[in-house]
Formats: sequence, C-alpha cells, structure tokens
Amino acid sequence: MSEPLVPVEVLLVEDDPGDVLMTREAFEDHKLRNHLNVVSDGVEALAYLRGEGEYAGAPRPDLILLDLNLPRRDGREVLREVKADERLRRIPVVVLTTSEAEEDVLRSYDLHANAYITKPVDFDRFVAVVRHIDDFFVTVARLPGQ
Repeated sequence: MSEPLVPVEVLLVEDDPGDVLMTREAFEDHKLRNHLNVVSDGVEALAYLRGEGEYAGAPRPDLILLDLNLPRRDGREVLREVKADERLRRIPVVVLTTSEAEEDVLRSYDLHANAYITKPVDFDRFVAVVRHIDDFFVTVARLPGQ
C-alpha cells in the first residue's frame, strides 16, 4: 500500500465543538497529511459542497465525515441530497455519529452511506477510529479522482 501523492480533502460535518477538536487533534497528533475542513450544520454542508456563498472556491472534498444529528438540516437529509446529486454522489460518505440505533444504521445505508461508525466517547479510541478511517479511505481504497 502506498501513500497518496497529494493530501486528501476531508469535509467534517459536525456541530459538537469537542468532537471537532478531537478530530483535529487526531489529524495533527498522527500527522495525517489530509486537509480537514469543518462545517457545523447541514445547511453549511450543502453550501460547502455546492460551492455557494462563502464557500465559493472551497476545495471539493474527497471524503465526507458526517454526523447525523445536526442543526438546521440533519445528516440524513444531507446524505440524501449528496447521493441524489450527480456531481456529488461519488464522494464517499462515512457517517460518524453517536447514534447506535439500528434504524439510523439501516436508513444511512439505504441512503447509500459508504460506512456507518459509532463515535467512541474515549479520546484514544476516537483517535484510533479516525486513523482507521484514514487508513482505509486514503491508503487502501482508491477514491474517485485520485
């Protein structure tokens, strides 16, 4: 397995500042080469992905880490719109959420999520999960356009 030649653009859609901080620290602590961009709600996520308003010219993400329980527009709606949009549907979406509800798992996969991961509450386990996501989607899997 070889390292990607260019860093991968990751969009984190997360409203919990603590989870954003832990994700940033996971990227920094383990020297993940990817660029982490963050938006805090579903409306911002869709504007970012479509390059609208303040997000005009924002880099297109190669991977989306999506929380389900978001303000203004929840992650399920974001996932539905991303996978229905011809320009966005090939971007892998990893649902990274606190919900362990079977209905959320099933619905996320019905909406074509690429993976569903329940967030660990322990920092070290959370960091390990982020590293596993990075290892798989960046080092093992081939992303569209890479």
